[in-house]
Amino acid sequence: MTSTASSTDTRQGQAAEAQQPSWQQRLRRFGYTAPPRTDVRDRLVPPYAEPSPRIWAVFGLRHEVAERLTRWSGWGGPLLVTLLAGLMRFWHLGSPKAVIFDETYYAKDAWALIHRGYEVNWDKNANDLVLQHNGHVSIPTDAAYVVHPPVGKYVIGIGEWMFGFNPFGWRFMTAVLGTLSVLLLCRIGRRMFRSTFLGCLAGTLMAVDGLHFVMSRTSLLDGVLMFFVLAAFGCLVVDRDRARARLAAALPADADGVVRPDAHTAETTRLGWRPWRWTAGLMLGLALGTKWSGLYVLAAFCLMSVLWDVGSRRVAGAQHPYAAALKHDTGFAFLATVPVAIVTYLVSWTGWLLSPDNGKGGYFRNWAVTDGKGGNWTFLPDWLRSLWHYEHEVYNFHVHLSSPHTYQSNPWSWLVLGRPVSFFYESPLPGKDGCPSDAGGKCAREVLALGTPILWWAACFAVVYMLWRWAFRRDWRAGAIACGIAAGYLPWFQYQERTIFFFYAVIFLPFLCLALAMMIGAILGPPGSTERRRVIGATSAGVLVLLIAWNFIYFWPLYTGTSIPIEQWRSRMWLDTWV
Repeated sequence: MTSTASSTDTRQGQAAEAQQPSWQQRLRRFGYTAPPRTDVRDRLVPPYAEPSPRIWAVFGLRHEVAERLTRWSGWGGPLLVTLLAGLMRFWHLGSPKAVIFDETYYAKDAWALIHRGYEVNWDKNANDLVLQHNGHVSIPTDAAYVVHPPVGKYVIGIGEWMFGFNPFGWRFMTAVLGTLSVLLLCRIGRRMFRSTFLGCLAGTLMAVDGLHFVMSRTSLLDGVLMFFVLAAFGCLVVDRDRARARLAAALPADADGVVRPDAHTAETTRLGWRPWRWTAGLMLGLALGTKWSGLYVLAAFCLMSVLWDVGSRRVAGAQHPYAAALKHDTGFAFLATVPVAIVTYLVSWTGWLLSPDNGKGGYFRNWAVTDGKGGNWTFLPDWLRSLWHYEHEVYNFHVHLSSPHTYQSNPWSWLVLGRPVSFFYESPLPGKDGCPSDAGGKCAREVLALGTPILWWAACFAVVYMLWRWAFRRDWRAGAIACGIAAGYLPWFQYQERTIFFFYAVIFLPFLCLALAMMIGAILGPPGSTERRRVIGATSAGVLVLLIAWNFIYFWPLYTGTSIPIEQWRSRMWLDTWV
C-alpha cells in the first residue's frame, strides 16, 4: 500500500514537471525555481511579513503591544528614517555660503522664472552681488537661451520665494525633496518586499549615500528629477497592487474558500478607474519638464506597467494574457501616462507662453512672428510653433554638446565611482573658515559629489543579483528594479563622446538601494532557514550595513564642505581620478 502510494506521488510529480513550459525546464540547470502553487489570492496580493514572536519575547512585550507596534511600524519606521535623513540634509544647509558648480545657472534662472516667467541674462559679477547683498539685486529683462525645461527651476524658486535669494533659499526645496525621497523609498521598498524592515533598510541606505546627500544640498536639477521619477515608480507600484487586488476579488472561490485561477474572469474583468496610474503620468510629466532624460523613463515605465498587467492576468488564469491586457488595459495605460505627461510638460511652459511675443518676452517667444513666418505649419498657433522651434534648437545643442570639462566622465565608470565631481573647493589658512589653528598648513574644504564607495561597490554585485533573479527566478521585483536602473543609466551610453557627469546617476540611485536591500534580504536568509543560517546571514548583512554607515561618516567632511587638514583630505582620495 505504501509502495503504491509512493509511486503514485512520483508519477504526479513527474506529470506536474512535464506540464511546465520547456524554457522553465531548461533553466532549472541554472537555478530556476518555479513559484510555489498557493492560493491565487496570495499570489496576486502577497501578505506582509510579520516579525518573529521571538523578537518581542526578547524585549518582554505583551502580545497586544507587539501587534500595535507592528501596525504602527509601517509608517513609524519610514518616518524615523526620514527624520534622520532630514536632520542631516538641513544641517548647515546654507554652507558653504557660495554659488557652487551649476548653482550659478539654476539658482539665478529660478529667481528670474518666479519674477519674470522666463530666464534672463545676468551680469558676469552677478554671483558676487547676490552674495554681498543677500539677494537684493535687480533682475535683468534680456531673455536668456537655456537648454532645460522650467519645472526643476520653478521647484528651486519656491524655496527662494520663501526664504530669499540666498544659498539656504535656493537649496531649501532640493533638501525637502531629497528628504521626502527617502520616505518614498522606504514605503516603496516595504510594499515591494512586503517587509517593513527591508523597506526601511532601502531608505536608510539612500539616506547615507554621499551622492544623494550632496545633491539634496545643492540646487541642481538632477535631484528634482530623481524625486519625480521615484514618485512615478511608487505610484505604479501602488497601482499594481490595487489592480491585482481587484482581480483577486473577482476570481471565484471553491467550496473550501480557496481562490482558483479562472480563465474567463482573468480575460474579461475590467480593472476600473486607476487614479494612481494617472498620478504616475503627472509625475512623469514633471520629470520630463525638469530634464529631457525623463523621456526614457516615461517609455520604460509605460512598458513595465503594461507587462505587469499581463503578468497579473496570467496569474489569475488567463490563457491569452497579452490579448486580454491589450484589450482591457493597454489603451487606458497609454491615456493615463503619455498624454498626461505631454500636457503636464506643456503647462510647465506657462510663464514663457504668457510672456510677450514682441521681443520683450522669453527667448524665441517671438520666433513665429519674425523668422518663422511662412512655411507649411502656419495653421498652428504661433506660440506652439515658437515653442517647437525652441525645443528643436535645444535638441541640437544636447546632441552636439562636446565641450571638454575637467570633471566629465564616461558612463562605464559611474557604478565604480571612477570620476566624481567637485562642486566646491577652497584652501583656507589655519584659523580661518573652520581650519584648525594647529593644522600646520593649509586645509582643504570641498563639496564632492561622490557616492558612498562601499555602498556603490556592493550595489554592483546587487545589480548582477537582480539580473539573475529576474532571469532565473522570474521575480517581478528584480525586474522592476532592473528597469529603473536601465531607464536612468543605459541611455547615457548613446552619448559617450558628450560632456556628461557622474552626478546624472542620482536618477537611478534609489533603484540601486532597492537592489542592495533585496540582496541583503537574501543574505539574511529565506523564511524557514535554520538558526545557524540566520546567524551567519545576520552577521554578514550587519557588517555590510555598518561598513556603509562608517564609510559615509568617514567621507562626511567631503560632502559638507568641512575644513580638514590637507593630509586628511589626501587620505580620503582613494583613487587618483577623484582628485
